[in-house]
Amino acid sequence: MKEAKIKTALYATVIFFITCAIIFFPDASLEASKRGLHMWWNIVFPSLLPFFIVSEILISIGVVRFIGVFLEPLMRPVFKVPGAGGFVWAMGMASGFPAGAKLTARLRQENQISRHEAERLVSFSNSSNPLFIFGAVSIGFFQDKNLGLLLAVSHYLGNVFVGLTMRFWGKDEKKPQKETVHSKPSFKKAFQLMHEMRMQNEKPLGKMLGDAVLNSVQTLLVIGGFIILFSVLNQILSIVHVADIAATFISSLFILVHIPTELSVPFFSGLFEITLGSQLTSQAQAAMLDKVIITSFILAFSGFSVQAQVASILAETDIRFKPFFFARIMQGIFSSLSALILFKPLYIDLLSKNEGYAPAFIFEKTPSFLTEYWLLLSKVGPVITICTLIVYILIYYFRLRNKSGT
Repeated sequence: MKEAKIKTALYATVIFFITCAIIFFPDASLEASKRGLHMWWNIVFPSLLPFFIVSEILISIGVVRFIGVFLEPLMRPVFKVPGAGGFVWAMGMASGFPAGAKLTARLRQENQISRHEAERLVSFSNSSNPLFIFGAVSIGFFQDKNLGLLLAVSHYLGNVFVGLTMRFWGKDEKKPQKETVHSKPSFKKAFQLMHEMRMQNEKPLGKMLGDAVLNSVQTLLVIGGFIILFSVLNQILSIVHVADIAATFISSLFILVHIPTELSVPFFSGLFEITLGSQLTSQAQAAMLDKVIITSFILAFSGFSVQAQVASILAETDIRFKPFFFARIMQGIFSSLSALILFKPLYIDLLSKNEGYAPAFIFEKTPSFLTEYWLLLSKVGPVITICTLIVYILIYYFRLRNKSGT
């Protein structure tokens, strides 16, 4: 009871502080809101929408279960999750935060995975997508194509190490049902499971498509709200010098591990929002290795903004948020260590091999493609967002009208 009262007082204090800050600093709050809205409107919504819609449909018609049969021999012994987790992991890496949490929650709602399996899966299936790492961070912030490979490899290695660590989570769980374990992948069995899944879902294709659009847009609207909220919160903390006070404490920790104190403020900002944190880190006066280590941690930790998005998605299920939070800390450590170890072979050595050919890079085509896609998305993103919201409103309106019988 006492703990509940403390939480109530804490929530009220934080909300009151944010409200007062917005009232006293309206201009700064407005600019931060516009910055968060711009990121969601131009990039987040149009980039995540196709993955969300397609994933919803694939889960509904049983294709994910079909794929899971063939991935079971890999995912079960290595990560102790069903084969369907391989699909979630791949989609999470391709589309970025918080797709892994969204798909894990859907699998849990469909009872295709247990709670412990879902908590393991969500811990390592959430990551930044290659577009953000190569396009925004490496090229956009650091102005260095060569950095993308190092950041990406370190980031995804951190995911793997988290998955291997979290396989020991929930030792007291019951063993999986025999029907979900496949020692030898069988096309016949996989098709049978997919067919059974589709037959259980009696919705016609049109209704299925409409539900996929509605669920995806609703989730993206929530994500947009969190992005804007934490953008404002980050700006407010900077204005009232809370960030400076926290940076003083962080600086003392950085001294112990021989990291420049100039990176303390970017690191604190990155704890709340990865985009701003990565941008400030790239602008700091520090050695490239130190900036790479901090950026790797920021990308892996994913910021309280993304974590709040994940928490809101998991709240619709019985999946606990605490394992996901501790996994983010673990991935931050794993990714930073990976960046430290791989800095010479994946950055220094590649630079020396291409010396005299700047800005040539052995993997130049991939970053160039991602850069072009990033710029294209920035241009057509708002159009995609507006059109999708119009479709969402129309579908919602007609469904309400059909329910009312008018």
